[in-house]
Amino acid sequence: MAGLLRVVATPIGNLDDLSPRAARALAEADVIACEDTRVTRKLLSRVTSRARLVSYHARNERERTPELVHRVAKGEKVTLVTDAGTPGLSDPGQRLIAACIDAGLRVEVVPGPTAAVAALVLSGLPTARFVFEGFLPRTKGERRRRLERLATEERTLVFFEAPHRIAQTLRDMSEVLGARKVALARELTKIYEEVVRGTLPELAERADGLRGEITVVVAGAEPRSPDATPADIAARLRELMRAGTSKKDSIAAVAAELGVSKKLVYQTALDEEI
Repeated sequence: MAGLLRVVATPIGNLDDLSPRAARALAEADVIACEDTRVTRKLLSRVTSRARLVSYHARNERERTPELVHRVAKGEKVTLVTDAGTPGLSDPGQRLIAACIDAGLRVEVVPGPTAAVAALVLSGLPTARFVFEGFLPRTKGERRRRLERLATEERTLVFFEAPHRIAQTLRDMSEVLGARKVALARELTKIYEEVVRGTLPELAERADGLRGEITVVVAGAEPRSPDATPADIAARLRELMRAGTSKKDSIAAVAAELGVSKKLVYQTALDEEI
């Protein structure tokens, strides 16, 4: 009988969010592939399971994937989990899922918690259309280049960030994206859950010392006007600079947002004495 890979979402903080179906998938598994066996054992304290736990994380997924595919192929039920949330979303999983699909094996998903969607809903920002960007690059130059490519994105933007980088990331966002609305959701579903809302410049000044898992939700760009006038350009420049964005970064942001050249924005700044 053919085996099965179950991709199971697990609680992002509150263990009460483990669904009955997810609990059943853990109980029925022959093997549970998990990011950290210690974290998963805590989860299994709520489930009766005789499954063998094997580590499956970013450092070993390339080597371990063939072994797990072989187990599914020979008829075993393999359950894939991460420490929190849905496997494959900024966590290991996509490689194993793709390998099983390529091998013609059955793959099933047990949906559940994900910090990206929880934070998006709590942000108060538009939810109908959004983009999940995961973690931004760690180096400042690469991070800013990624943000510059997102400057004209009109959908709500969702990011993950580590607490020791959140202040610098928000400063970069403020300089590149301007004074947009933003929400920081931290420790979701846990005792100290908190959502802080404001503008990028405001939260950049308050982010030092934040702890815990952080999801950043940023308003999308205003729809671009292909026929932006000098008055439009000047108004947006003044808005960004009043919010604390440097003149250089404001020029780059306005050029990206309005779909005009930096040269035109720079000349407008000179003409309008901004």
